[in-house]
Amino acid sequence: MPFADARPETSQTEVRRDAQWLEAHWMPFTGNRNFKANPRMITGAQGAYFTDADGRRIFDGLSGLWCSGLGHGRREIAEAVGKAALQLDYAPAFQFGHPAAFALANKIKSLMPEGLSHVFFTGSGSEAADTSLKMARAYWRAKGQGSKTRLIGREKGYHGVNFGGISVGGMAGNRKAFGQGVEADHLPHTQPPLGSFCKGMPQTIAHSDGRALAERLLDIIALHDASNIAAVIVEPMSGSGGVVIPPAGYLQRLREICTQHGILLIFDEVITGFGRVGAMTAAEAFGVTPDILNIAKQVTNGTQPLGACVVTGEIYHSFLAAGGPEYMLEFAHGYTYSAHPVACAAGLAALDLLEQEDGPGRVKAMAPFFEQAVHSLQGAKHVLDIRNIGLAAGLSIAPLPGEPAKRPYEIAMKCWDAGFYVRYGGDTIQLAPPFISEKAEIERLVNALGDALQATD
Repeated sequence: MPFADARPETSQTEVRRDAQWLEAHWMPFTGNRNFKANPRMITGAQGAYFTDADGRRIFDGLSGLWCSGLGHGRREIAEAVGKAALQLDYAPAFQFGHPAAFALANKIKSLMPEGLSHVFFTGSGSEAADTSLKMARAYWRAKGQGSKTRLIGREKGYHGVNFGGISVGGMAGNRKAFGQGVEADHLPHTQPPLGSFCKGMPQTIAHSDGRALAERLLDIIALHDASNIAAVIVEPMSGSGGVVIPPAGYLQRLREICTQHGILLIFDEVITGFGRVGAMTAAEAFGVTPDILNIAKQVTNGTQPLGACVVTGEIYHSFLAAGGPEYMLEFAHGYTYSAHPVACAAGLAALDLLEQEDGPGRVKAMAPFFEQAVHSLQGAKHVLDIRNIGLAAGLSIAPLPGEPAKRPYEIAMKCWDAGFYVRYGGDTIQLAPPFISEKAEIERLVNALGDALQATD
């Protein structure tokens, strides 16, 4: 594969570790005190590996942050980005367009399930989440049903970090510091009881089938009435929540209920979009088409920030029909960097590569081996449960009393020291190796994780 050279002749930025230099950067989702006492600096990336400041090769066990499945340093994407920056580094996003935006919208449309046909670009998955929620409310207003404003998320759900996203999200740690957000209700999560060790999609959860679990939505509808509910938003597979896969029939029943009661169904596929579960989308993999499908991450292979909401023609044309004079905007929403020309060029190149190399097919072919490998850790020290689908796995770790997040952190740091990057969050360790991973690399990753588990008190 034609990867770019990840080791430039001269570094743009000197690597320093002194406290004064490190202090200026307030790092996101990071224990800043811990990091700045012992910095873990990444200076390069190529293929399935990072390079750290000490020149070590680190296997990328999470595809960046679920976003670089095609591997790092892909020359085709880098060259497309460079060419675009020289030709059109920026174009105004409002009232004017550029060809790459329309080309990428058509490319994305071609990879979506039938019926998802119009693409609204954002700069990230968090922006896509908030955009989809605003779309849902505005859609019903455009249809003359302005009372339909209520939003429904799910426990353990993650929809980015903007106010709408944290409100419908179901991760308390992402909400507790910020006070009241947008009023929202939450469905129960779909994680099986600890010790289930489910492989792929569960058939039942605690003796309840997927359809029955989805019917908890009927309770919320009975409480508020469908005339007041705009949308339900769920991840088909919850990645940041610890790789939580819905049981069989769950998404189908959600779709039926939403259709029956006139409620929009939004899939947040920021993690699952473009290959992670062995299909272009989880909607395709699970056979359920939402009204809005949010994407980001893998759409550019992580090389440029870009997100989008892909919607049905019904939603798009309803906005146009209610738009008044044709010179007036129909949706008072957008971002300075919506459809950024350089990001669009990266997206076109990344999706071309994804198709040429059949990224989803590679995931599907490797998934059984990956499943066997990760489940070999059943019985390992501290492991309470393992869940997997495609090239994604979550391990629930036994907590230390009063410090449920400490062991996952310590395990991840031991993996890093051994040359493997894995994700730790809450009480879980998460794995999502690149689509290009070889079996031997997955074996080494799982063995290193097993060693780290054993070495952790």
